[in-house]
Amino acid sequence: MADLFAPDDAAGADAPADSAPLADRLRPRTLAQVVGQEHLTGPEGAIGRMVAAGRLSSIILWGPPGTGKTTTARLLADAVGMEFMAISAVFSGVADLKKVFATAKDHARRGNKTLLFVDEIHRFNRAQQDSFLPFVENGTVTLVGATTENPSFELNAALLSRAQVLILRRLDAAALEQLIDRAEAETGRALPLTPAAREALVASADGDGRFLLNQVETLYSIAIPVPLDPAALSALLHRRVAVYDKDREGHYNLISALHKSLRGSDPQAALYYMARMLVAGEQPLYVLRRLVRFAAEDIGLADPQALIQCLAAKDAYDFLGSPEGEVAIVQACLYCATAPKSNAAYMAMKASFKSARDTGSLMPPQNILNAPTKLMKDVGYGKGYQYDHDAVDGFSGADYWPEEMEAQTFYAPTDRGYEARIAERIAYWNRLRAERGGA
Repeated sequence: MADLFAPDDAAGADAPADSAPLADRLRPRTLAQVVGQEHLTGPEGAIGRMVAAGRLSSIILWGPPGTGKTTTARLLADAVGMEFMAISAVFSGVADLKKVFATAKDHARRGNKTLLFVDEIHRFNRAQQDSFLPFVENGTVTLVGATTENPSFELNAALLSRAQVLILRRLDAAALEQLIDRAEAETGRALPLTPAAREALVASADGDGRFLLNQVETLYSIAIPVPLDPAALSALLHRRVAVYDKDREGHYNLISALHKSLRGSDPQAALYYMARMLVAGEQPLYVLRRLVRFAAEDIGLADPQALIQCLAAKDAYDFLGSPEGEVAIVQACLYCATAPKSNAAYMAMKASFKSARDTGSLMPPQNILNAPTKLMKDVGYGKGYQYDHDAVDGFSGADYWPEEMEAQTFYAPTDRGYEARIAERIAYWNRLRAERGGA
């Protein structure tokens, strides 16, 4: 991050020294050199259109680490001829913001516009975010915020309404290969890797261009007599830890992907997303809780064993611990993914709860009420109750609904799995009830 109060040309075009880190030496000098974000920087992209028009609106750059958010902001200022100022929400407070806005006002008095880049903008609290509003509205600054977190969760509505959210994509293999090509051209040296190891290096970056270039620089700093194969590369370099904050969007994205893969009966995808969570450090009991919920919500009585399997997996994990207990979680995941699906019980819960709220405190019919006192018996409690075990087929066909309410249908079993047998029973009972004068 550049010094906030550096001279006006400090953000400009001086090339980094040869001793600068490789990532700095390869930093793009124009928007056209930014890799992997052509959907934004190209002629039809939002940024490309702004630059062509020579007018920049306030924007929030949302994307994973190492995708070029800071670089894009710098180049935007250059492209539209604006003063560039940068602060980091990690290190800045109210006093720093006041200095920023005062400097921007000085720029405005001299006829210059200011692009204010705020890194990690989501780390500012709500009051600090509100402090930007008047200066954005009156044009003192054009705000470019950068965040790795979902702006919907981390930025207040007033700020979001004044800025356009642009999503930077995780760098794909082709973009990362471009960075390696540039590194080789800059250094005049080929990477000492076999083709397979080169692919492994790209995969290990997990879409982070900065991480990739740091790994490349490490390889260049070591005397390597013969090209490394994937195994030798893995032994030399540590693989990047997966990006996963257990209270942030990555957490919710993966659990959503797991749940929907299970619902879609794709055991391979479900295992993948479950493994992603566990490898990244998610608590196994959290995954188990979600599997239990899934068994009740999306399988239900289509396979009543699903809930039992998930609870058994929880007990097995409690008993075995890690890593042995993970195989029980895998078994529960596979059982849920391959079981017949039904949300009929879940939908029945929602419908019955709504009906209960809507109908208030209607009394059940007196014939199905117990009469433990003489008074209750005298007023009719229990009168006319038909004991089902004494009836033909063990079924009386009585009406159990309040007199002021017509019979409802909350639970509609599917024709899948065990629920198909339940549907046959309910149809049988409904037929008998109609014949015997019940509901």
